[in-house]
Amino acid sequence: MPKKKTAKTEEKSVKKEKEEKKAKETKTDNEVEGKVLELAKKGLTSEKIGLELKKQGIFVKKATGKRISHLLKEKGIEMNPDLINLSRNVEKLKKHLSIHKHDFKAKRSILIKEANLNKLKK
Repeated sequence: MPKKKTAKTEEKSVKKEKEEKKAKETKTDNEVEGKVLELAKKGLTSEKIGLELKKQGIFVKKATGKRISHLLKEKGIEMNPDLINLSRNVEKLKKHLSIHKHDFKAKRSILIKEANLNKLKK
């Protein structure tokens, strides 16, 4: 006489199937590092790389035990996202000021952001 499947046994079987799928889907350290470097060469910051890989179901810290920024530093690709974002912002403000010369708030914000940029570059 076959055993009846209860809700608990069904849940256990479903969990086992999910674990087996995860085990098949997990990537090796080298594959994950390769993807991170590939995306970094495209010009993405570490935050954007993390978002892109998360969409694909890859979690870098779980796979490699290291953060994305640490992986990039090890490979010699150093990117400071704060520096990149500030420089973009300053460029936008300068473009804005070339058109609107009497925007004094923008002039002040450029001074502040350039000072922050100089601090970060040190």
